[in-house]
Amino acid sequence: MSIFRRRGSSHQQQEQEQPELQSESKVNELKAALGPLSGRSLLYCTDACLRRYLEARNWNVEKAKKMLEETLAWRSTYKPEEIRWHEVAVEGETGKLFRANFRDRFGRTVLILKPGLQNTTSMDNQIKHLVYLMENAMLNLPEGQEEMAWLIDFTGWSFTTSVPVRTAKDTINILQDHYPQRLAVAFLYAPPRIFEAFWKIVKFFMDPKTSQKVKFVYPKNKESVELMRSYFDVDNLPTEFGGKATMKYDHEDFSRLMAQDDVKAAKFWGFDQKTTSSSTGYAAGAAVAPEPVV
Repeated sequence: MSIFRRRGSSHQQQEQEQPELQSESKVNELKAALGPLSGRSLLYCTDACLRRYLEARNWNVEKAKKMLEETLAWRSTYKPEEIRWHEVAVEGETGKLFRANFRDRFGRTVLILKPGLQNTTSMDNQIKHLVYLMENAMLNLPEGQEEMAWLIDFTGWSFTTSVPVRTAKDTINILQDHYPQRLAVAFLYAPPRIFEAFWKIVKFFMDPKTSQKVKFVYPKNKESVELMRSYFDVDNLPTEFGGKATMKYDHEDFSRLMAQDDVKAAKFWGFDQKTTSSSTGYAAGAAVAPEPVV
């Protein structure tokens, strides 16, 4: 019997190793297709990065290459890694979007969005603010982790505070095209019924893989609440998301944290840090971020 068990175990191990070998083969194929890289493109195109683009294009090397080359072109002009907190700090004054001072059960960085706290009208700067915090969330991912989680609180949301459909479309395109496989899950907590109409429009622009990661949570729906709690420790989860933690966004504290991260980002990407140490903010108790893993 022990012989059969060993054979079964060996066969199972081979089955597990096979996809990994195929994945490695595809990554090497994509590397060869891209050709020599240098500078920031080389820093960006880690094996984990190539794997994400391959996953986003169902492991089709040609399509993944096209997608990645478009991202590298976008990054060379938009320069998301050069955005500094003082450039977008006004967007964060109300705490409508910030990095949480806790992680999910899988150690992932968490972004908290509160669209009802919209405080500006410049769509370009709102997108720039989101891109900055996407880059910051990536900077703070633990080693071996490529994804992040979003928590979205709809308190105070209405059509007057919602972004225009065109801006929503542009935002979705940037996230899907240039940050593939970065979103693990997004929990929309207690969205009002009128949001459903907006969601139907927005969902039209989403890749099915992305839309499947969006989960609606209603406090009176036990199944949806349990799903969210399977991702988050209730003791860490803020009360506005049905948890036990009291969280108050402090803009000055958050700004100090972002200033520290700006220095680390500059060091990682290899350019001098020339931002002003502006005093603008965050949620108390956040730990200093680890070295960046992109």
